[in-house]
Amino acid sequence: QVQLVESGGGLVQAGGSLRLSCAASGRTSNIRRMGWFRQAPGKEREFVASITWSGGTTSYADSVKGRFTTSRDNAKNTMYLQMNSLKPEDTAVYYCAVDLIGGGITYEYWGQGTQVTVSS
Repeated sequence: QVQLVESGGGLVQAGGSLRLSCAASGRTSNIRRMGWFRQAPGKEREFVASITWSGGTTSYADSVKGRFTTSRDNAKNTMYLQMNSLKPEDTAVYYCAVDLIGGGITYEYWGQGTQVTVSS
């Protein structure tokens, strides 16, 4: 079992920046990929970014490409999401998740989420 805790959310003005963290604990040796998702009120959950645990290969949604950067420190079992040039449409609860297979298709463990609010 893997436990995930997100942190770093908050209120920021449009054009500002935030850095989110996701700390994993438990059976972390089985992690192959970690990902970020977000869900706005009344909207479906959507993919934001992911990173492979061994090679550090990243993937991004088109809506955040060029503005967001995900990284990881596997020695600390922690993934980060650096969010720059934030827009009001980035407002959502952000979740991190663990992919035990590595293909970026299914995610088995999820955190509780952290709120990001971007004001205009």
